[in-house]
Order: sequence, then structure tokens, then C-alpha cells
Amino acid sequence: MTTKKQNLISIENLTLAYDGRVVVRDINFTVNRGDIFVIMGMSGCGKSTIMRSMIGLAKPVRGRIVVDGIDIWATDDNTRAGIIGNFGISYQGGALFSSMTVRENVALPLGLKQELGQREIDKRVDTILRQVGLGGYENLYPNEISGGMIKRTALARALVMEPSVLFFDEPSAGLDPVRAAELDNLIRDINHKTGTTVVMVTHELPTIMTIANNSVYIDAATQTVGAAGAPKHILKTTKNHGIIEFLTRNETYRG
Repeated sequence: MTTKKQNLISIENLTLAYDGRVVVRDINFTVNRGDIFVIMGMSGCGKSTIMRSMIGLAKPVRGRIVVDGIDIWATDDNTRAGIIGNFGISYQGGALFSSMTVRENVALPLGLKQELGQREIDKRVDTILRQVGLGGYENLYPNEISGGMIKRTALARALVMEPSVLFFDEPSAGLDPVRAAELDNLIRDINHKTGTTVVMVTHELPTIMTIANNSVYIDAATQTVGAAGAPKHILKTTKNHGIIEFLTRNETYRG
């Protein structure tokens, strides 16, 4: 018996613009609870703008972003802030504070929760650092660690608030293939062990074909959805030559 997946985020007829110029139009897709969901497409197709709107940074021209039944752009500011406060966000460059240690960067969001004492904060940070493979590196500064470790620190900071959804903007950008594979495996392990829903923007084929179980392809030419579903299923069924070329680039993938 197949368990029906539970809809967590619905994007409905979404149109976004920047400085009056339409970036994407009439976008529709669904993220199910527990998905590793990829927003994919060629550079400049608008995928990062879609994610910005999903995390409350870019208001739509029209359409809806519905999270657990609430349209985040039609509700009041406090309700929207509460929903977005349950998201963990890992930006492309890590966005770490150079004057703070790994531990201090990861602990920073917890310091805003007044109900948590220092002992509880330390315990949670230690657990997360071990989970992402950074145990023993907590007192180093960002300029003392590798690019892969910076990505892991950013991931730990996103995880420390125990979010309902983890958002990633190009998580493996700038990493060599080995480190990128390690990060992909870490994201997949976290998803499997905690059930945390993952939404990521990427054009990295190994990531798309290895860990994503659901996706949407944004067609840069039409500025709208070209296909949606599991990437491997899209590749098997699509007749769109642009999507076929995108998913069959001269790269190998792990899977």
C-alpha cells in the first residue's frame, strides 16, 4: 500500500518581477513533506528569485505561496514571520561572520531564543556540529577552514533551530566533486534521519540526479515551468529537447 504524500508548500500561478521586468510567470508546483526538492534550470532562469519569494524576500506580482494551508503573502506580517521563522536557510557563500568562530556562528540564531539557557545552547550546538562532521573544529574561524567546512558550518547554523524546511541556494557551488558528493550525502542523510523537507536551487547535475526525489524545471525561454516531478522520471518522459540537454550534459552522476 502506497502512503499518500502530504503537501507542504504549494506554488500557485506565481509571477515575479524585478524592477518592473517579469522574471518568471504562472509558476505552479508542489513540495511534499519530506521531499528533497530541486528548483532547477539554466543560469538566469529565475530559480533563485523563486526561492527568495518562498522565504519571504520577494513579493509576487501575482499568485500564491501556500505553506501548511496559509498563503504567506496574503497573511499579516507577524504570521508570515512566524512561518518563515521555521525555515532554515543556507546561502551560497555560507554568509558566516568572519569575526566569529564556527561555534559562535552556529549558536547565533539560538541566542535570539530567550527561553534557552547557555547549557541548552551549548548542548544543541555540540550535537549539530557532530552531526555535520565538524566536532573538534568549533573554535576555528571561517578563514581557518576549507570551503567544504564553511558549507557544513552554514548547514549547521540552518539546522540548529530544528527547522521544518531547509532551503539551499547552490549548496555545492565552488566545491570539488569529492567535497560536493560529501555535502550531497550529508543533506540526504539529514533528510532521511530527521524527515526535514529540503528545497534547493541548483543547476549541478550530480546533485539533481543523485539526491532529489522531486523537482521543477524552469524554462528560461518561456519563463515558466517546463516540467515537474522526479528528475529521473522527467528525463525518461520529456519530449522537450532543452530539458533533455540539461539533464544529459557531459557529466557523470553518483547513482
